[in-house]
Amino acid sequence: MDLVFIFKAALLGIVEGITEFLPISSTGHLIIFSNLLGFYKNADKAYVDMFNMVIQLGAILAVVVLYRKKIMQTVIYLFPSSKISFSESCLYFWLMIVISCLPGSVVVLLFNATIKENFFNPLTVAIALFVGGFLMLLAEAKLPVKQELTLERTPIHPWQALVVGLFQVLAIIPGMSRSASTIIGGWLAGFSTLATAEYSFFLAIPVMCGETLLNIFEMQGKLSSLEWLSLGVGFTVSFIVALLVIDSFITFLKKKSMSVFAVYRIVFAFVVLSCGVMGLF
Repeated sequence: MDLVFIFKAALLGIVEGITEFLPISSTGHLIIFSNLLGFYKNADKAYVDMFNMVIQLGAILAVVVLYRKKIMQTVIYLFPSSKISFSESCLYFWLMIVISCLPGSVVVLLFNATIKENFFNPLTVAIALFVGGFLMLLAEAKLPVKQELTLERTPIHPWQALVVGLFQVLAIIPGMSRSASTIIGGWLAGFSTLATAEYSFFLAIPVMCGETLLNIFEMQGKLSSLEWLSLGVGFTVSFIVALLVIDSFITFLKKKSMSVFAVYRIVFAFVVLSCGVMGLF
């Protein structure tokens, strides 16, 4: 058994668990760290796609576990009643989620292969990290961002769901970050930072499950026993780390500015460019 290979899979699981829900781009970090570790060297494309999806699913499962009560409530109280109007029902909420998912889903279905072939590289990641960080700083400085309102106390209109969905399209570029794109879109739509983050968590469930099914459909060939083991290790580590990160992130959002993540993105962008110049990729 190649223990070094499994150890690298665990490290990437940690990277995914930390970065998936922070506005710093999990895909961008995976591209950078996998290049530095040489994890995908000589690997089959089907395995690369599957590993990325599986460890992202581990992080998504953490959301399902932590938000299981809220998710169950949206199922149990799905339909409107005499006491609850349609706009207050869970069915309406999930319809807003669908609206937010539509723009990105259309773009991915049409251009998924082209995007992976041309944009999954360190240079694209560095540029997207910098641009996304700048947009976060600009948006937080110019928009009346509120911190305290939770998702339950935030009415969502179809146009707001669409704005969030349109900004989420930016996340198909590695380095932009689904979380950062959703948060910026949420700010423009008038959501608080906390409500936008929670909305992003719910959005992640259908989006990531859909991407995983798409990659499974596209995957050809069989994986080796070592590759299957690495999937299990990466999934488990990502799940455990994400459990710890999500709670801390929500606590942070209740008190702090998002500018720290924006600054990190910009600094990391220059680090990535420097690594590229030194030939580390």
